[in-house]
Amino acid sequence: MSDTSSSEPSLVPPAHRDLPAYARQRARYATMALFFVAGMAYATWGVHVPTVRDKFHLDSAWLSVALFAMTVGSITAMTTNAKWIARVGTRRACLVGGLVMSVCTTLILVVPTYWLLLLVLATFGVGMATLDVAMNAEASAVEEAMGRPIMSSLHGMFSLGGMAGAAAGGLLLSHGMAPALHLALVAVVSALVLAFACPAVLPHVAHHEHPQTQHANTSRWRSPVLWALGAVALIALIAEGAMYDWATVYMRDVVRATPAFASAGYAAFSGAMAAGRFGGDAVRARFGAAQLVFVSASIACAGMIGALALPFSLTALAGFALMGLGLANMMPVLFAAAMRVKGIHAAEGLAHVAGVAYVGLLFGPVMIGGVAQATNLPIGLSVVAVCAALVAIIGPKVLKRLGI
Repeated sequence: MSDTSSSEPSLVPPAHRDLPAYARQRARYATMALFFVAGMAYATWGVHVPTVRDKFHLDSAWLSVALFAMTVGSITAMTTNAKWIARVGTRRACLVGGLVMSVCTTLILVVPTYWLLLLVLATFGVGMATLDVAMNAEASAVEEAMGRPIMSSLHGMFSLGGMAGAAAGGLLLSHGMAPALHLALVAVVSALVLAFACPAVLPHVAHHEHPQTQHANTSRWRSPVLWALGAVALIALIAEGAMYDWATVYMRDVVRATPAFASAGYAAFSGAMAAGRFGGDAVRARFGAAQLVFVSASIACAGMIGALALPFSLTALAGFALMGLGLANMMPVLFAAAMRVKGIHAAEGLAHVAGVAYVGLLFGPVMIGGVAQATNLPIGLSVVAVCAALVAIIGPKVLKRLGI
């Protein structure tokens, strides 16, 4: 395995290290804005999934195909766009990816046919994934330039954007705003934020000038450490994806909570995840990434076991909150590690790990649904506890090999 240690040269280009403090802080705020906009746009799409279903008169199978089209677009972009992002820089990639995402947002409810919808959603996925990889690569550069962990708090801004996007969408739609107008409004806001934020991100340094990739010919496809990080991230996203898709169903069907209280399970998970991300940087700075992953995954495992062993409203709620807290910093830590692998450009390392991980997000909920169909939902969700335990065992070992 290729690894990184404290003896390696800094990953921060001299142009970044020599920037005055105000420029680094401005870049941090700009990157926070990018994460917030991405979360807002993704949540806005989530709000309108039922709207799309009703407009195009889709049954569950055809709606699943539409959701799959966006996922295919995202994974395709992650596997093909990394070298382009490394070449043109995060500033341009964030702008292009974000604008593609914004344009597609306006088109989702405007296109006249289902087949054009599939094309729009696939392109939306490409834009989202391009922005995702580019803004995470930018976040890694800002973190290094500032000399302290900030990755988790930036992912916290994504969670906040998602919460704000969902809340604002529900409020505007409840007051009679047309769904297509709401999507157009979000697209305009996103484009304006991108236009103001992107010029403030750190200056681009060409791929061949980056100290991490000088004289390196390592392919990300042949890097054992990237595959190991991707495997850990995949396991973590199986658990995270299951919570997004099955938490409310568990509260309703197993706990027998009221419809209003059933949604509180998802809210507890999401809220705890956002809170955990804003506190994760301080913990990582104090104890290190490996220790953070071990403790976090252990908390997630305990939370899931508690929710399954005690299927009552308050205990399930507490268990889901612990799951959110435990999973909060998995992706920020693993993505940060992927962007520090020796011989691999940050954008390429991130794209590789994210692409592998998102397979878990895609197929994890389906796998758990299959287990639940063959047995029952509590047994299906026990897979989540197993995944958290595996991350607690494997994750710290992989990170220690990297010297992180």
